[in-house]
Amino acid sequence: MQASLKTPTPPGDDDRLSERRSDNRDTMRKLVVITALMFGFGFALVPFYKKICEVTGVNNLVKADDAPANTQVDTARTVNIEFDANTNHLAWTFKPLTNAISIHPGELTTVLYRVTNTKDYAVTGQAIPSYAPKQAAGYFKKLECFCFTQQTLGPGESKEFPVVFVIDPAVHKDISNIVLSYTFFEIAGKGKPQS
Repeated sequence: MQASLKTPTPPGDDDRLSERRSDNRDTMRKLVVITALMFGFGFALVPFYKKICEVTGVNNLVKADDAPANTQVDTARTVNIEFDANTNHLAWTFKPLTNAISIHPGELTTVLYRVTNTKDYAVTGQAIPSYAPKQAAGYFKKLECFCFTQQTLGPGESKEFPVVFVIDPAVHKDISNIVLSYTFFEIAGKGKPQS
């Protein structure tokens, strides 16, 4: 049998090794605490972001706009509005019944969109509006819109949804054409076929 030869450790090496392990444990604890704080901060950002958007009026997609302060119709000006409709990976046909109109700022206007579910099961979607030019968004006041709530259509069902809006008479003089575009997105987990 061979005896294993153990090299004696120089004096002080055990202390350094023990100190290094202690330092590593301290560093690991600090990293875990920092990671937990970052994770918590990420969760706290969601309600914080929503509150900032609510206070500033930014990203207001699901509630009616305030009516403009000046409700007089400006008959001296005309604004051309074009309507667009899209779906994002959603088995619906979606289109405006009117492609374009000319209106006066301050004039209350209603347009209709038709939506049809082409699937053999119910599907829920949410419409998100966008505007071109983007500066027009602040002057396009939607008073009633299907985009304020999720919409569920049964198998093969068709619906017509109104959009009631007014262009604020304070709209910049250089904005004479506005495109209102909606994109419908499917709400995950709602209306899937049952197995």
